[in-house]
Amino acid sequence: MSAPAARPSDFDPRSVAALVALAVAAFCYVTVETVPVGLLGEIAGDLDVSQSQVGLLVTGYSVTVAIITLPLVKLVARIPRRPLLLVLMAVMVVATVCSAAASEYGALFAARVATALSQAVFWGVVGPVAAGMFPVRVRGRVLAAVYTGGSIGPMLGVPAATWLGQRAGWQAAFLALAAAGLLALVVVAVALPAKPTRNEHAGRGTTPDARRFALVLVTTVLAVAGFFAIYTYTSAFITSVAGMSVAMLGPLLLMRGLADFGGIAAGGYLSDRDQRLAVALPMVLLTAILVAMWAFGTSPWVAGGAIVLTGLAMGAFSPALQNRVMEFAPGGTDTASAASSVAYNVGIALGSGLGGLTLAHGGARSIALTAAVFTAAALVTGLLTANTAKVEAEPVAVGSLRREGARAEARAPVVRVRA
Repeated sequence: MSAPAARPSDFDPRSVAALVALAVAAFCYVTVETVPVGLLGEIAGDLDVSQSQVGLLVTGYSVTVAIITLPLVKLVARIPRRPLLLVLMAVMVVATVCSAAASEYGALFAARVATALSQAVFWGVVGPVAAGMFPVRVRGRVLAAVYTGGSIGPMLGVPAATWLGQRAGWQAAFLALAAAGLLALVVVAVALPAKPTRNEHAGRGTTPDARRFALVLVTTVLAVAGFFAIYTYTSAFITSVAGMSVAMLGPLLLMRGLADFGGIAAGGYLSDRDQRLAVALPMVLLTAILVAMWAFGTSPWVAGGAIVLTGLAMGAFSPALQNRVMEFAPGGTDTASAASSVAYNVGIALGSGLGGLTLAHGGARSIALTAAVFTAAALVTGLLTANTAKVEAEPVAVGSLRREGARAEARAPVVRVRA
């Protein structure tokens, strides 16, 4: 089914500027969350702690988001979204600067927890706020823009921060992210309408189904845990198992990011045709890659190629996952987004935590096998989720009331579901 054609009036410059700024904020949040992955050695050496402890900076961040997201989203439900977003982004900027200024591990950990608290609410409200600035017919593209900002974080943000941190110190990477966040904050303050709901539309799942939505969340936890078990300790794997120079980490993460772009394109194409297959195929690929890393990871060529291909697999998985979340959301989209964020961060915490334990007790090579167990389990739960019904829409004219009370003619889809 082709997407509804966008009209020039759908994208006024002010709303587009606010949308881009929100995407940049999403990029900053995700990059800040995962940037220790590329700077394990630098942070560990500067603060005189182990690499496993630096890995806990990612785990602690994710645990905070996972635990606090739903309660905080409900707590701030009545707060106007514009001032709420401005406060959240300001906290992110200040806390990231504090991270750069930290001279001991506890201060860095505390600053990252503060950032995580603001991120917990940000992901619960940014989707509805962004969608509310535009008509429903372009909602999918609007949400894709916001979440693409988040996807670019691991793809390009972490490699860029790794490159900068290895040359100018890990603190420089955090300061650069704070500067980008400050720029986004200024644009949002100027461009985001006080009440960005000129195009109010129901934030509900297309085919609400609590059981299938729960399976999607379980699949998310398992898949993300498997990926982050190996991703968090990429530096340890390539140096101690494959015998590669740590200088190769930045280029490898960059190539992994470029592969992620290709995966997103392929996953979006496949998701429109068979959602269950779009979830299953990336997990088959990722599991095979991880097993190959465990069996043949001592070869630099195998290890390097496998790390790049993990980006292709997770890139393909991401749009399929988001499609399933929006399809099966049993209630409001804000709650579904918050639940999805919780599941994702539980996966990060679980994967990075167990990856650290595996590194400490079984060595870096065994991390790949630990990760493969989780992705294989995600494949099983993904296959247990039945395919959605195919949906086709016929446009018919319906009346809609503008806020001023004048009657305007609009076009809306009549949905017919075919088994």
